[in-house]
Amino acid sequence: MTDPLPPGVLLRASAVRLGFDDGELARLVRSKQLDRLQRGAYIDPHADRAARARAVIVATVAGLRLPGAVSHGSAAVLHGLPTWRVGSARVHVTRTPPASGASSRRVHLHVARLGAEETTVVDGVLTTDVTRTVVDLARTLTFESAVVTADAALALGSTTAAQLDDALRRMGGAPGTRRAARVIAFADRRSESVGESRSRVLIHRIGLTAPDLQVEVRRPDGSLVGRCDFGWDAQRTLGEFDGRVKYGRLLRPGESAGDVVYREKLREDEMRDLGREVVRWTWPELEEPGVVAARLRRAFTRGSHRR
Repeated sequence: MTDPLPPGVLLRASAVRLGFDDGELARLVRSKQLDRLQRGAYIDPHADRAARARAVIVATVAGLRLPGAVSHGSAAVLHGLPTWRVGSARVHVTRTPPASGASSRRVHLHVARLGAEETTVVDGVLTTDVTRTVVDLARTLTFESAVVTADAALALGSTTAAQLDDALRRMGGAPGTRRAARVIAFADRRSESVGESRSRVLIHRIGLTAPDLQVEVRRPDGSLVGRCDFGWDAQRTLGEFDGRVKYGRLLRPGESAGDVVYREKLREDEMRDLGREVVRWTWPELEEPGVVAARLRRAFTRGSHRR
């Protein structure tokens, strides 16, 4: 055997064409040179979680007897869009009427109108395009989960608000369109992470004024102190979602995490010296809206007095 293993998912049919036989594949699995994803599908054992999720989708679609387009949360995975609390146990596939059939343990089947212009090919698989994917998720997910993916798609430039509105209009009175309209109206391309999107939803739900996003704070001479995730100018208050990924992004060559935390503290101290309140919250606190609400309201009161 001299042929290299291809990247991504290795299907048995492809392996046979490359000169492998079932015995060889079994030996590669036993020696941990391959992992068996499911019947007739294998992957590099060192593949990361994202690659495995994509591979499961590709392998499942390859085993379908009837064609369809990967859609909903499965399409989001193939497009590399973040999701929040979206089930991944089954692959979502959409077929157009008058298609029929039933969902199974591995496949969640949808039957809906789907124009050719609403599909694309990802990893060799027919998939709903980003715009249709976002609209489908907005129709079927909770508001918070749908906003996470919609924000990310807009931030990446993979779709626009106008394209989302147009796709929703073409769907007419399909189930969930009113729910989707609320998501699309709320979505914002300036949101830079899952945590920031969830924070926007939390702020909305607790009834606080909608913040500005990615707010720059400058010194009297116009030089930049820094940028904060959220800002309420009237209340002289800034908000920051603290996620580990953010601190990783802020690392400079040769720095440790402690260096970043210290630099962030100095930045925050200077913002306070310039008359701003700074409020931070973390992943666990996103599950405790009352805690975040109280912290922000106290800051609003102090900020109003500063003003």
